[in-house]
Amino acid sequence: MNLPNRVTGFYSSIDNKPNDIDENHFKNICFNLVRKNHGKILKTDEANLATNFLKLKVDIFNREIYVLLNAHYPFLAFASTVEFQHINFIDDLVLSKDFMPFYKVLSKEELNEPLDIRKSKGEVSLENKNKLNSSELEQIFYWKPKTVGEVMFNFWD
Repeated sequence: MNLPNRVTGFYSSIDNKPNDIDENHFKNICFNLVRKNHGKILKTDEANLATNFLKLKVDIFNREIYVLLNAHYPFLAFASTVEFQHINFIDDLVLSKDFMPFYKVLSKEELNEPLDIRKSKGEVSLENKNKLNSSELEQIFYWKPKTVGEVMFNFWD
């Protein structure tokens, strides 16, 4: 997975501010797709200062699932649990197909890809494919995420 510039929401004054995803559009899509599959929305959380993603909790297919959308890119994921600094990503084939026309649905495998952070001669580098800016790399070295998913859906403030 190639981590794009500003996916974390962090940037310096010389970088452009990240784009913001349309929250209302996301909610409308979710409401329609959940209703189509005979489910219901249990809770909606907007992106805030401590996260870089939108979150909806839904009851669908006789289970509770979180639908996550990165606040700056149209990257969507599903999770069974979302707790501070821990998200258990899951795959859902039916919902993935429904959301694919609107968002890039990321798989559990992509999101659980380990981060390859290396330190050599006092320099720290991220070896995973990325276009992250220096502010984002600083946050990664501070928060020490272990996976690509922890970068793309983070609780950093």
